[in-house]
Order: sequence, then structure tokens, then C-alpha cells
Amino acid sequence: MVQEKNDGINKDIVLPPTQQERPALSWEIKIKKKLKMVPPCLGKFRPIVGQCCHQCTPDSLSKKLGQNSSLGFHNVLAVNETHTRYRGWLVRRVCCLLYVSGCKVHASPVSNRLERVCQSNRVKETLTAEHKAPEGGDSPGQINPLSPFLPLINTCISPGPLRFLGWLMLKILPSTFDCIQVNLNHLPALQKASQKGSPLVYVHVRQSALDYALIPLVLFCHNLRVPYTVCPLQIKSSFLRSILRKAGVVFLPSFSLTEQEVETDGVYAAVMTSLLRELLHEGQAISVGVSAQSGQGGQWLARIRQLMKEGSVPDVTVVPVGISYDCVPKTNAQVGLSSVLWWLCSLLWKRPRGSVRIHLTQPFSLKEMCESGRCTVDEWLPLQDLLLPVILNNRTNCVFGRRKMLWLLPSKLREPANPERYLNIAIILHLIFSATSCMAVMSASLVSSLLLHRHRKGVSVSLLCRDVVWLTEELLFRNKDAGFGGSLVEVVHYSLSLLAPHLIIAAVPSRNDPLIVPRPSLAATLHLNVQAQIVTHTFILEAVGACAVSAMLCEVACSGVSSRVRSDGVDGEEVKGDMEFDVALCQSELTERALQLCHLLPPGFMPPCQSSQSFALDAVDSLVRCGILIMEEIPRDVPLCDFWKREGTLTWTTADDSCDTDSDCEEQDLRSYKISQPSQCPEMLFFLCSMLSGHLRALCWTVNALDRLQTPLPEAEFVVQVHAYLFDTAKKKKQNYESCSGEAAHTAVRTLIDLGVLSEERQEGGVILGITPLFQLSENRQRLHRFISQYLYN
Repeated sequence: MVQEKNDGINKDIVLPPTQQERPALSWEIKIKKKLKMVPPCLGKFRPIVGQCCHQCTPDSLSKKLGQNSSLGFHNVLAVNETHTRYRGWLVRRVCCLLYVSGCKVHASPVSNRLERVCQSNRVKETLTAEHKAPEGGDSPGQINPLSPFLPLINTCISPGPLRFLGWLMLKILPSTFDCIQVNLNHLPALQKASQKGSPLVYVHVRQSALDYALIPLVLFCHNLRVPYTVCPLQIKSSFLRSILRKAGVVFLPSFSLTEQEVETDGVYAAVMTSLLRELLHEGQAISVGVSAQSGQGGQWLARIRQLMKEGSVPDVTVVPVGISYDCVPKTNAQVGLSSVLWWLCSLLWKRPRGSVRIHLTQPFSLKEMCESGRCTVDEWLPLQDLLLPVILNNRTNCVFGRRKMLWLLPSKLREPANPERYLNIAIILHLIFSATSCMAVMSASLVSSLLLHRHRKGVSVSLLCRDVVWLTEELLFRNKDAGFGGSLVEVVHYSLSLLAPHLIIAAVPSRNDPLIVPRPSLAATLHLNVQAQIVTHTFILEAVGACAVSAMLCEVACSGVSSRVRSDGVDGEEVKGDMEFDVALCQSELTERALQLCHLLPPGFMPPCQSSQSFALDAVDSLVRCGILIMEEIPRDVPLCDFWKREGTLTWTTADDSCDTDSDCEEQDLRSYKISQPSQCPEMLFFLCSMLSGHLRALCWTVNALDRLQTPLPEAEFVVQVHAYLFDTAKKKKQNYESCSGEAAHTAVRTLIDLGVLSEERQEGGVILGITPLFQLSENRQRLHRFISQYLYN
């Protein structure tokens, strides 16, 4: 943690201007004075975020982030005459233009890159294998099949277009965001890393189309090398494509419809790998966005790994980038000139919505991560091998291993060697986890999580303010950066103003404390759910442990036992009347429930360098740290450590004798936990359980949908029908809309494929999905539904 200074550069980290110039609120008097401030840090210290993994890259971790570790934050949009070499009234009016003209640009001309790519052995072999190499003439003949890829190869970075786009973004973005804050603590490390010779690769998690513009803008404003940006958007206008290509934007080919479709083209993969090789040889930086749900974009990291394995590139320096929005901008996958002009015109009457915080984290060596052998810790097994014995055979002991996620890479890039394939997938998962972990929690995300998971039926403003202070402190204790600070009233008011279209604010004349209720609509619930995802990622350990506790409590409630629950089967009293959960939860069984739930988590929540068993143990321990569980002290006739009374005599053994170790003092089957408040259900436990309820409920509803689907079906149509069933179910129940999003349907279908419930049959037209014979039996589907629903908080 670093000390927070109140210097001028940190003035913009407290509140945007729209928060500071607002009228007083009628309900401010209801808040106590001791809750008037929301601390952005604990005491005088702010958490250090963005450190590289201590297990996979210990050498990179040992390097300091910079000489000054308390540089604070810088608002990129706050450009004035002090950022230029000139002063005066005229300079104040053209300061943005002067500032952009003074920024350093590392130009990257095309030169003879086209010839080198076309003459590469990889491209020649691919054209020959696909019978696209024409007869006669090597050079002219080989360019014809590559004509769709020539504009991609000719992408360059020119100073003129780059400065123009930088000036345009600095003029447009203030109409979209209040501020764009950049963590300055890691910039000295980036400058040192760029001078060492290894090219930089920036990796971020895809959220919006503006992600691809913010990273180059931030680097440009801080005189760092602007990267070549891999952008999967479809730009229809040839004019826009030509301008953006001169700023280093690499688009998809014009003939492709989707990124998944073009990755199946062998020629495209060969050309892009050769182009990537040339760019890295020139020392150019690369910026790649990876999807946290499907892993799209990870194929570029696999190409870099392939070049390193071949010896074409000795090493690259990876920089995960965390981008946090108060309100994620909505953009279309296909962009045309008319849509851009309409967006520019809408900025004339549009007010800024929220702020952005960007963390450029500590760079690390990709070669070190690959050669350390620590990125994978246990065996990768199919999900059906991990869970089906427990689901169908009621086996209590789990199979230790990690879930295979081979679908994170397109089939054309899957190498036959399993270790290499697993390593590529592990790197993709690790970078998704690293980029998500360094994201700051914004005020709108924090309030969304409270309203969606703790106060879904409504909450008064004064109680919401107290919960904001409590949850902020919990986030800071977990070394998470809070992207807000200042007066509590202003922070809550600013968050509610951003979320106002999705809330119902009821003001009763007889009281000065309004009631805040989330709108029971699809759009409102999905918006709050997207905003609250970063909070769920922060509390994922506690959420997994809480769902495991909830599963055991449900088992106790169904069995009618109220005293003890242990693996040795202690008989309990029959319940009469209202039941109090005064139970003891066995440690081994609780850990196994958490371990089984870990395998159902979407990608990106668990680092691949940590075993599932270790993650489950940490999940149980986290509940002890936050006060939900307490270790039960079991009374014994003889103390466990009293060897004289226990053995009668003291025997001496050699150090090599493995039969008598310190583990004799530990009896795992007798360790148990109790809920700290047995007489009433703790709100914290239900708050944590609700964080995973959307994902688990979507899985349960998808299992129910199998009864109504006419299979086999193409994969795209199968997902569409599942999505429609989820929406109809939520609409019928008039609640739980967070379980019927498109991402929830896609993740649920992928989980059922990995579980062996659905079978994949690859054909020329695509992938056909059908129900496997094992789960065509309704009994097995009911068992699967019961297994998933046990973790579902109701």
C-alpha cells in the first residue's frame, strides 16, 4: 500500500465537477456526521493494485514499480495551458491543439513489410496446402490470394493521423465522461520496460468499443509508444477504416462477418501470425482485448506463444490493463459513417455520464511465465469427469483436477500437444483474471451490487449510505482500488443519478428519507447486474464459501436435523416448530461442496496457477475472516496435544519415520464450523449467496429447457432457443431477470457441453448440439438440477 498525498494531481480523484456543483439534498440531514466521508484508502494508505503474480512471475514481481510509488492519478481530459510551453489567453483556447502537437509519436512506417509477409514460409506453406498458390511467378502470383489481407498488412502509425485522432478524442470524450483517471504509479515501470528492448503487449478485458481507443490515447498523452490495436469491430465505411489504419488499428478482413468465422480461415491465421512476427521484430507494441465469456481475442496470445516457441521472438513484456467505467458505453459491433455522425451530433445535448479509471499494471515477462512451469498446478480434466460421479452416483469424495476449457481457442489454433494447448489456455485465463483483478470498483458498481444483491425489495437512503461505507471498507481490506472518494452524500447522490433510469425513487412527504427500489424490468436488472460484476469478482471466495454453507443448511433443513452435521453421522433431534440453524458444519464436507462449485464458475474467476482444492480451502477460510463462520471448539476428555495421557509413554522416533508425524495431532473429521449468528440468518451470508444466484439459476433453467427443445439443433439456434426460454421463465416469474441475459445463456450451454449433457457434432455447416443418451433420461436431468439448485440461494 502506498501513502496518499493531497497534492494537486490528485484533486480530480475525489469527485467529478458535476458532483461538486449540485444543490443540497433534502435527506442529507438524516446521515450522521461520522459517515460524512467515504475513504478512497485506509487511513493514509492506498492499496497497490496491478502487481504481477508472485507465483508465476517472481522475478518480475521483485522489480519495483517506480522510484516514486505515490504519484497518484492524472485526468487525461483536463488539458490546459500548463501542459504546453506557452502561456496567454490565446493559448488557453488552443491548448489542446498545442498539447497534442507536443506529444511524442513513435512513427511506424510500412516500408517493405508487405513483401516480407507474403514471402514468409508460413504463408507459402498455407497457400500450397489449401491449393491457392497459382502457377508461375512467385511474388505476383502469391499476392492475388492475399488481396483481402493487403489493407491489414499495410496498417501503419503515421504522426499526422495519430495527432488528429488524439485531438479529436480529447475534444469528444469530455461530452461522454466526466474524467478519465490514469494511475501514474506504473508508468515509470512501463517506460523502463519499453527501453529494455522487449516489445510490450497490452491485454484488457473487452467491455466496450471505447476500450480500443482509451489505451492508445492514454499512452499517447504520456509519450509512450502507441500500440497496434487489434479491433474486432466491423467498420463499414472505407473512409473511417483508412484513417484508423494509419493510427495502427488492425481490423478484421472486409469479407468476414464475425471474429469467430474469420479465425477458421487458415490463410488469415497464417497472414496474421506473419504480420505479428514482423511487428514484434520492429519492436512495436500490441494491444489485444480478450472476452471474459468466450475467450475471443486469446488467439493473438497463442500466436505470440507460437512465435516464441519457434524462436522468432525471444520474449515479450505483457501489461494487463484494467479499465473501469461508472457507466459502460453501449456500442454496436458494426459501425458506419452515418452512425458515427449521429453519435457526434448526440453529444451536443448529451451530458457526461460517469468517469473512467485506468490501471496500467506492472509489466512481466511472458517467457518467465511459460518457463517457470507454475502457471498450471494440477491436471486438466473434463468437467464430466470432475462432477458426473458426484451428480449421478452420489459419491462424496471429489476428483481433484482443473476443468478443461479447450473452447477458449479456435480449433485452427489448437496444437496437438496437450501441454502446449493447456499452457496457452492457462495464459489466457491468467490474463483475464489479472486484468479483471486490477479494475477499480466505481461508485455505481458498488451501489448496484447493494441494490441487486442486498436490498432488492428497496432500501432507505440513510441505510444505503451506511452500507456504502461498510462495503467500501470491505473492498479496501481486500486490496481493491475504490474509484471514488469524498463526501458520502455526494458519492451516493452521484451514483443514484447515474442509475436513475433503472431505479424507482419514492419520496414520502411525511419523511425526509426517500426509498430506493430497483425497477423490476429486464433492462434495469441487466444493467445493475453488469455493473455489479466487478464486486462479485472481488468477493468470489466469500461467495463460493457462502453458497457451500447454504447448500449444507438446506440439506439440514430437508433432513429435519438441528443439532450436528459431521462426516461421522451424528444423530440429531427431530425438529418441532420453527427451526434454528444451530448446526456444526464439517470442514471436509464444506470444503468439498465449495470444490464442486468451483468447477461450475465461468472463466476468469480463478487464477490457473492456483489449484481448485486450494481455492476451495481459501473460500472456507474467507468466511472465518469475515465473521460468518467460527471454529467450533469440541470438548475432549484428553487434550489432543497431551501425549503423556494420550499414549501413556513417550516414544522416540527417527526423523525419517513418516508414520508418526505432526499430522497425528490433527483430526480433520472432527473439525467443524458454526454460524456466528445461529438464532437469525446473517444478512452477509445471503448477500454473498445472491452474487452467484444469477449464474446458478440460469444453469437450472437451462436444464429445465432441455425438455422442450427439439434436438439436435445448430449451436447458434440452440443458444437462441435457450435464451428465449430463460426470458420467458423470468417474465413469467416477474423477477430474476439477471439470469436471462445472452451471456448467461451462452455460458450455461457451454457448461452443459463440458458436463457431457450436450454432445457436439462438427459438420461443414457448423456445430450441431444434441442431448446425450445419458441425460435423455428425466431422472438424470432431475439429479443434475438438484445438484445445481442446492447452491442456489432462495
